[in-house]
Amino acid sequence: MTTDRRFIIAALGASVLAGCASRRDTSGTTPPDLLPQRNAGYDAWVAGFRRRALAQGVSSTTFDAAFQNVGFLPGVVTRDRNQTEFRRTLQEYLAIAASDERIAKGRAAYARHASVLNAIEARYGVNRYIVTAIWGLESFYGARQGNIPVIAATSTLAYEGRRGAFFEAQTLQALRILQAGDISPARMTGSWAGAMGHTQFIPTTYAEFAVDFTGDGRRDIWAVDPSDALASAANYLARSGWQTGIGWGRENPRGTLEPQRGGPRFTTTANFRAIKRYNNSDAYAIGVGHLADRIAGGAKLQMPFPPTVAG
Repeated sequence: MTTDRRFIIAALGASVLAGCASRRDTSGTTPPDLLPQRNAGYDAWVAGFRRRALAQGVSSTTFDAAFQNVGFLPGVVTRDRNQTEFRRTLQEYLAIAASDERIAKGRAAYARHASVLNAIEARYGVNRYIVTAIWGLESFYGARQGNIPVIAATSTLAYEGRRGAFFEAQTLQALRILQAGDISPARMTGSWAGAMGHTQFIPTTYAEFAVDFTGDGRRDIWAVDPSDALASAANYLARSGWQTGIGWGRENPRGTLEPQRGGPRFTTTANFRAIKRYNNSDAYAIGVGHLADRIAGGAKLQMPFPPTVAG
């Protein structure tokens, strides 16, 4: 399951750096290449997949409702094939991950949802500021969840075939989520790679870790109320080895972790490794930890980064 989520994060070029690509479309328009287009090969694939899905317990009603008005999305394939390797220094990464805007919005989001975040920490043992920071990196506190129909995105990538088995599994699990009544087809939206909701879970990760924290019978990680999504992220970390009562790590001149030569060094704990189960990147885990510290009122990093080439 963790491997599945890492696969998607790699495809997105690390979630915080790709957030702009998956943000909600505030203009009211969708790029033409992300609108469904007729494709005979895709239609044939859907017909074959329908038989396989029904054989694995998906009802015909669920399948037909999910694929109504769904079609091939050429823009999803283009984005998948045109990925670039994201290689930023830690300094560049933290300028995005722990920007003044992200810190300010994080403090405001924490203030709005402090009671539920405290309740989540009490239940799962995961630090409330860490949960807030993951929310901030994954979807900019819910503002950038993505507006692409998940069934269309994952089925397009399954048909395209480069990682067909993986995305067919995601599409099948998305159908099971719909069949369980957690969300409607119209509201099941996400990134071009099928990452969904406030915490950007892919369908198989959702199946294993999503929780109904509000008690309304649905695990709704898309809702305006982020409670289910934030609790699901905490559940993910708790089941990934999070240890209650210790931090993620800290800046330390004698630390063994130096992500950027000549830059700050860090000492880390088992919780740092738990964060890396969410996204297997030192920069991401430091970004989460440092953003959490700043939201909680902590200071900026004290050790300087090396001068740039331009001085």
